[in-house]
Amino acid sequence: MENIMIDMDQAYDESIEKIFDLLKEKKYFQCRDELLKHNEVEIAEMLIDIRREFDLQKMVVLFRALPKDISVDVFAELSVDDQVDIINIITDPEIKYIIDELDFDDMIDVLEELPANIVDKIMDKTPKNDRKLINQFLRYKEDSAGSLMTPDYINLKKTDTVREALDHIKQVGLDSETIYTCYVLDRGRKLIGVISLRTLVISDDDLVVGDLMHDDPVVCHVDDDQEEVSDQFTRFGYLALPIVDSEYRLVGIVTVDDALDVIEEETTEDIERMGGVIDTTDKEYLDMSVLQHVKARLPWLFLLMCSYLITGGMISSFEAALSQVICLVSYMPMLMGTGGNSGTQASTLVIRGMAVDEIELSDFLKVMWKEARIGLIVGIVLSALNFFRIIWFDHEPTQIALTVCLAMTVIVVVAKLFGSMLPMIAKKVGIDPALMAGPMMASITDMISLGTYFLMASWFLNI
Repeated sequence: MENIMIDMDQAYDESIEKIFDLLKEKKYFQCRDELLKHNEVEIAEMLIDIRREFDLQKMVVLFRALPKDISVDVFAELSVDDQVDIINIITDPEIKYIIDELDFDDMIDVLEELPANIVDKIMDKTPKNDRKLINQFLRYKEDSAGSLMTPDYINLKKTDTVREALDHIKQVGLDSETIYTCYVLDRGRKLIGVISLRTLVISDDDLVVGDLMHDDPVVCHVDDDQEEVSDQFTRFGYLALPIVDSEYRLVGIVTVDDALDVIEEETTEDIERMGGVIDTTDKEYLDMSVLQHVKARLPWLFLLMCSYLITGGMISSFEAALSQVICLVSYMPMLMGTGGNSGTQASTLVIRGMAVDEIELSDFLKVMWKEARIGLIVGIVLSALNFFRIIWFDHEPTQIALTVCLAMTVIVVVAKLFGSMLPMIAKKVGIDPALMAGPMMASITDMISLGTYFLMASWFLNI
């Protein structure tokens, strides 16, 4: 398997290099032929590479050179920004063809990003019933289940026989987002059950759907946050989830591929926030300009810089005492680093636990008690090792060793408590817990470490 993956990567690299060379010679049709040796996902990736190496115009030229049916599949694999850029260049008939051929949920995503004048043109040429449905979906909140779903699902009646159900699937399956899960509706399109294709295939033809269906399906509401929807996929492992309105009418479904996109977006957002990056562009790293990177990183760095003024003030206020026992200064980086690492460890595990529903807000005291014990054991072990190092290798007095080691024990315990508490407090007040990790946690634990260290020094050394 590994060798196959290496061969595929090598073939991709060879193709893209060949395409680059052909583009420099303006041999566009040969470039198209080379692109068509790959599937739509790889073609989309190659077009993105072409845009980065050359420009948007070259990318659009090759996109328009693709056969129509393939161009639609490739378009669906591009990012929304790339899709909008292409649509702003190609002709109205080309736009209409792509929009008509896209899956409904992909079409809605594109329409949400397009300029109003282009959307109006598309809607003017759309049949009245379709236009009404599109407008309904466009009104859903951006990050809601409604904006994520598609109306292309298979619905059955509870009175249908297995034979009738399978015949119906054959008739409409090609236009449906998925055929593996079917939805049983009552009058008024109310959802009363779900049944899998597997159940239908292995059941006798004369059995009735109502007797085979699962009548208590897991559902999401149209206004639910898309992150909550993706959590349901992670929890239950479904291929699709039904989305209902306030009257339990089925209005659409969300499929696992869309849920995976949400999981990727949310994970990326959490990683960026843990690193102190505030990115609102949703662009990939290489697609962002230098100024966009600066805008995403500078505010948080400025805030953290201001927080270190407090740390500097603490050191300045203790300057006279430090001058009396100058060796205390050499241990400050070790204590601050250990405190930061301890707090980050705890916050990372707690944030991850909350993200996968292993930890609830009601577990606050349990988490504190566990982290306190962990911090105590870790702090004692590290302090014991440092005690012997300070005595034997640094040749410092026992009072200095005790001051440093007791400070380390307290710092580790307090840092782990703060690291576990702050993400849960943040979630309680409606702040993203990811903000309580990385640079923010390091800043907080640095202040805690210095405060604890100076307090211990004043107690044990009378300075």
